[in-house]
Amino acid sequence: MKKIALSEVKDDLSKYLHFAEKEQVIITRHGKPAGVLIGFKTEDDWFDFRLENDPGFLRRIEKARDNIKAGKGIRLEKI
Repeated sequence: MKKIALSEVKDDLSKYLHFAEKEQVIITRHGKPAGVLIGFKTEDDWFDFRLENDPGFLRRIEKARDNIKAGKGIRLEKI
């Protein structure tokens, strides 16, 4: 993780977006963490990030797992 002052990021956002494709960039304000810049190399990376952080999608996954544990799932062979 790279730490960068907000004033530096504001001056050259494009450069830091490029850095963020490789690793998260922590943006600091007065020396304290204030945010994080996350870059994506591809649209698939962006899509994956959205799914991994979508509360509705995560609830559906949790519900599906609970159903499987309760024996309410459908075997793949039946599909």
